[in-house]
Amino acid sequence: MNEILIKYIQEHLLSSSDIELTSEDDLLGSGLVDSMGMVKLIAFIEQEFNLTVPPQDMVIENFMTISYIENYLEQRKQA
Repeated sequence: MNEILIKYIQEHLLSSSDIELTSEDDLLGSGLVDSMGMVKLIAFIEQEFNLTVPPQDMVIENFMTISYIENYLEQRKQA
């Protein structure tokens, strides 16, 4: 899951391919991903992992880092 998310973000959302992205990088606060990029990322997650992210789950606590996204997806699988 980690590699899939990193690859998507690096290939589709980052302005430069020179950026080394890690699971702990703050995607939003650092400006790596803007609000439109976050919408694209959520759409990708829904398609790739076959789930729907409800509006109430679209909060920074779930999508700030790749680690947060992974935790959110694990919780959704268990629900």
